[in-house]
Parts: sequence; C-alpha cells; structure tokens
Amino acid sequence: MCVASAPSQNPFHRKALTFSTVVKWFTKIPSWAALSLIMNGLLFGSLLAVWQEQAASAARSNMALATIPVGGSATDAAIADTVVALPRPGGGRKLSYQQWVDVLKQEAQAAVVRKPSHLSVLLGDSLSLWFPGELMPGQRMWINQSISGERTKGLLNRLDLFEKNDVESIFLMIGINDLIWGETDEAIIANYKEIVRKLRQEHPDTQIVVQSILPHGGEISTWESRDKLLALPSDRIIAMNKALQQIAQDNDAYYLDLYPIFVTGDGQLRPDLTTDGLHLNREGYLVWRSAIALYAQLELQAVPAEKPDAKAAKK
Repeated sequence: MCVASAPSQNPFHRKALTFSTVVKWFTKIPSWAALSLIMNGLLFGSLLAVWQEQAASAARSNMALATIPVGGSATDAAIADTVVALPRPGGGRKLSYQQWVDVLKQEAQAAVVRKPSHLSVLLGDSLSLWFPGELMPGQRMWINQSISGERTKGLLNRLDLFEKNDVESIFLMIGINDLIWGETDEAIIANYKEIVRKLRQEHPDTQIVVQSILPHGGEISTWESRDKLLALPSDRIIAMNKALQQIAQDNDAYYLDLYPIFVTGDGQLRPDLTTDGLHLNREGYLVWRSAIALYAQLELQAVPAEKPDAKAAKK
C-alpha cells in the first residue's frame, strides 16, 4: 500500500509518518496482526471520510459539475458532489469504444469551462471506471477518464482528451487487460513509458500517481474468461509492477503500490474484496479509496507546489 521512499535531505520530507515508515513498522509484527491492523484502519478511515464528506456536502455543492446526459439516462449509482457523474447507457444499451471516448471528451470539456479547484483525474480501465463516485476521496474534484476493457495502447491514444484541463493530480492504473489478452511485457512497458512521458509533457506541474496492477483471484475466479486469469502467473504481475515503479521514478511521478493490501499469502486477489476474481466489490473500493486518501495526505499534500527534485526524492 506504500512506496519505498529513498532517504531525503529535503526538509519537506521530514514527516513524522510516511508510507515507507509504515511499511517498515508492519514488517516487524506478525503478518496476521499487520493485516488486521491495516484493514481495520483502512475501513475505519473509509467510513470516517464518507461521513465527513456527507457533512461537508452542503458547503461544496456549488462546486459540483453538471451531469452529461447520454440518451436521457442518469447514473446507476449515487455520485457525491466531488465527482462528475459519469453517464451509463440506459435500456441495456452498450456504448461502443468511440462513444465512450466521446463521452469522456465532453466530460473533460465541461471541467475546462467550470475550472474546478483541485481537479483530479482517475485514469484506467474497468477497475477505475466502476469506482463508486460517493467513495472518491474528498477535498478534490474528480473526473473519471476510464473505459472498460482499456489497454495501454488505447489509453495512450486518448490522453489528449483532457490536455486542456488544469489538473492537480492524475491517478493512473492500467495494464491488467494487456497481460490478460496476451500483450508482451516489452510492448506494455513501451506503451506505459510513453503514457507517463506524455502526461508529464502535457501536465508539467501535475502530481502523476502510477498505481500498481492488482492481483487476480486465480482458482477462485468466476470471471467469464477465467482461463485467461489462470494463465497469468502472479510473478509476472509483480515483475510488471517493478517496471512501473521504475517508469514512475524516471518520469518524476509517484508510485502507489496497492498490490500488498489486495493480495493473499498465496499471491491471489483477496476473495473478500472482489466480485469475480478480477473486478472489485464495494469493500475493495473502500480499501482502494482509503489507500488513495492516506497516500494523498502523507505524500501529495505535504507541499502545495513542489519542485521536481523534491518529488523525485520521495519515490
């Protein structure tokens, strides 16, 4: 759930608590105790944060962005005022990939017009797309630029959708579909390097957070393409995550390692956090939400506007 941070002489990094110190402390206690403490802490933090967001919703209501209608339908879940309500097709109608791209383009353009403060982008595939709006970490405005089934190449080709937005933070998670559907590690890494490089070029002052690829459920999976998951060894995901961490470091980005808090001792996605061995249930999103909120508090909000060398030292 954290990033191994290199020692830094920068005074901004002399915090009493960082992700790296949390990890070091947890390695000194039994694994069952550490897991219990982590999960209880994350879930408590989630419930507390949701309550705080509800209590502050009236004060933030004037910052809410308008919903973009698609065929006159509304979203299928309650969306907090800290996130743009991403439309879902009504009447069982499914959007094509290009239609999704068009929807995301409209969403980004709406944010350009309204210029919300602390704009954050959730960027990725179905795991990010179905992140419940009401669970998005507060004190920032979110737009969700994710598409179900997305792969690194497709994402690379649509980064210009929000290039005109003044974005404070980008939370990126992509790659599991590439691994599942047979893309080579070399191609994934090449695409990922270009994604982060382009994001850095288009958003030079933005906090870019590369998030690790999550484990899958293996034998317990019920996902329709279960055989594809069974053919994907956990060692390959771990190796890919190491490559992603290096890409983040090379491009002045942050790296949020979610893999440890979602994985079992057998290297599989925790069954209590998934619906089918690939996608997350509400409890899974609560854990993810808490990890983002904690990471943002400890690492991203320490200095309002950091210099590049300061951010690089924290990776």
